[in-house]
Amino acid sequence: MARGTPATLVLSKAGITFELVEYDYDPGGERVGLQAAEAMQVTPDRVFKTLMAEVDGKPICAILPSDAEVDMKALAAVCGGKSARMMKPDVAERMTGYKVGGISPLGQRKQVTALLEQSAQTHATIYVNGGRRGLQIVLAPDDLTRALSCDMAKFAR
Repeated sequence: MARGTPATLVLSKAGITFELVEYDYDPGGERVGLQAAEAMQVTPDRVFKTLMAEVDGKPICAILPSDAEVDMKALAAVCGGKSARMMKPDVAERMTGYKVGGISPLGQRKQVTALLEQSAQTHATIYVNGGRRGLQIVLAPDDLTRALSCDMAKFAR
């Protein structure tokens, strides 16, 4: 198993404990997070997807359960903005250095403000993308917020 993604390097350098889980990625799948949860046989509310958005033109990394959707009004409000929208996939790939379906909140080319959906607190560990398709990182929510220097907030429905 390849351990050397930018995401895993960030965690290793920070001394944060994590596990890696690989699964068979389906390039034709519509919802990557739900596919990952099913393949790994874990509940979708523990597998957190990474969505790149813009709030008043400012890039934001939103990390939320794979079975939830971003409430754009709530995301904008949490960030102190007026409006939010999803970032275009090609822009997200250039900004993060990752391919869609493999975007990790960790080790992005240009680190931006990140927010973790507060429902993560209900789990001892959560899964986030490991920086490539078919690779998930398992870690404690508090360790993720520490690694990203991010806050938890309510912005999903």
